[in-house]
Amino acid sequence: QVQLVESGGGLVQAGGSLRLSCAASGLSFNTYYMGWFRQAPGKEREFVVGISWSGSSTSYADSVKGRFTISRDNAKNTVYLQMNSLKPEDTAIYFCAAAVDWGRGVVRTTSRYDYWGQGTQVTVSS
Repeated sequence: QVQLVESGGGLVQAGGSLRLSCAASGLSFNTYYMGWFRQAPGKEREFVVGISWSGSSTSYADSVKGRFTISRDNAKNTVYLQMNSLKPEDTAIYFCAAAVDWGRGVVRTTSRYDYWGQGTQVTVSS
């Protein structure tokens, strides 16, 4: 049984930082492309950032470039999202997701992902 479990969300003031983690189990983690998505109330789920199985390739949404950093530790089956300079508009539920990495580059669409975590709430106050 595949599980993706996010942690690290919370309430932070604008300009602050949070580090999200996503621990995976039940899958060959080092064969999966990992993505972080977010969904704000009343909005569609949107791609935030993704990382290839090896960690050599990453892709960021324009809205988070220069502020967020994704990384992964294949030995720990975990992907991380370091979020700095947080803004109120970053408030959302953050989800991690796994897609088989066919080596074709960034995976941005939700339908391409095979597994999803339950999400963790990030709230940024102004």
